Amino acid sequence: MKNLHVAFQGESGAYSELAAFEYYGREIKTIPCETFEDVFAAVSDGGDETIYGLLPIENSLAGSIHRNYDLMLRHELHIVGEYHLRVSHCLMALPGVKIEDIQRVHSHPQALAQCEANLKQLGTQRIAESDTAGSARLLRERNDRQAAALASRRAAEVYDLQVLADQMEDNPANYTRFLALADNPLEVDNPQDSDYKTSIVFSLHNQPGALFKALSVFALRDIDLTKIESRPIPGQLWEYMFYIDFAGHVQDQAGVRAISNLKEFAPFLRTLGSYPRHHLKSVYTDTSIDS
Repeated sequence: MKNLHVAFQGESGAYSELAAFEYYGREIKTIPCETFEDVFAAVSDGGDETIYGLLPIENSLAGSIHRNYDLMLRHELHIVGEYHLRVSHCLMALPGVKIEDIQRVHSHPQALAQCEANLKQLGTQRIAESDTAGSARLLRERNDRQAAALASRRAAEVYDLQVLADQMEDNPANYTRFLALADNPLEVDNPQDSDYKTSIVFSLHNQPGALFKALSVFALRDIDLTKIESRPIPGQLWEYMFYIDFAGHVQDQAGVRAISNLKEFAPFLRTLGSYPRHHLKSVYTDTSIDS
């Protein structure tokens, strides 16, 4: 996909950039953004250029990224794809540094927590930073030969660091699901011919059985729900928006009927997108730093 522009949150070498390369291909031009809000703005205000966004929505170990659920509701962008990235943390340092020289390890708090057992074996001090790729950059800028960073192998390439150990994460089932966002919905001629997923968001009246009734419109039509998330509605005490992912395209006969039924009692409903489903293939490997 030559000349394709993809915005992501973080610095060059971030896992989000790695996901963009794996999903769209290496020929794309990536656009680093400081915040998630900046990614939405880049896609919305692309001007003459068509810019896509790739944002994390949930991690298999840490759970959902609630900020991006809220931003999807605030902006009028469309989900056009998904990608599951295997998150593999590498321990990296300046060229020539040996692992026994390391006294401090810098990274994002989540990465440090995911590598806790292996880091304990090293007996090093753990220092939290704002993100993983930024930790790698700081290591290079400070020329600190007693420190290491936890980040992606891509970050080691970007900042010319050597990888001392890979697969530092304690649990190999570490995946982040990313959503591809665009200014326009994905156009499909025959949605029934492929494997799709649909994301919607809706509100309900606060009354007994309301959520049961909402979910039943899918159960009665044998539609598989792959994700359910609730988020508070700002300014409305104890009122919630419900985000649901279900298997199938919104234009499928079953999907059309389910959405039509849900609209009968949901005061607000919006389809965030129907997009090709990415099936995860787990790979379990030994993550010990001694391997």
